Amino acid sequence: MTKIYMAGPLFTTAERDFNAALAAQLRAAGHEIWLPQESEQRDATALSIFATDVQGIDWCEVIVACMDGPDPDSGTCWECGSVWRRKPVILYRTDIRSESDPFGPYNLMLHQAAAVVVDCKWLSVPAIAEKIIEALLHV
Repeated sequence: MTKIYMAGPLFTTAERDFNAALAAQLRAAGHEIWLPQESEQRDATALSIFATDVQGIDWCEVIVACMDGPDPDSGTCWECGSVWRRKPVILYRTDIRSESDPFGPYNLMLHQAAAVVVDCKWLSVPAIAEKIIEALLHV
């Protein structure tokens, strides 16, 4: 069992639904999950949202972060960078868009600092969860 902070965008219904489905799969596999959308209060101040998310980051053993989009979500990037050299980060990407080599599929500072980078293009939520579970064995 691993304590996982799930970092990723949560601004659309589709993003929140995906996050919830992936969290459910990882919980079913026995992992503890901190999913910011479950902890943040809708009417909270920016400072309280920040403090709540930092509490989750401090609590976790590993960050699992979504790198979807033409440029990964800036909050997610901050969450990943805030633990560099202290906690492992597993990055996954379902997005089929990518940059060309040598810089990688998105910002090189992110994928070069990660413990594991998982390519999840064209995969279902259960298949993505399986890839993340496998990656957890290598951190």
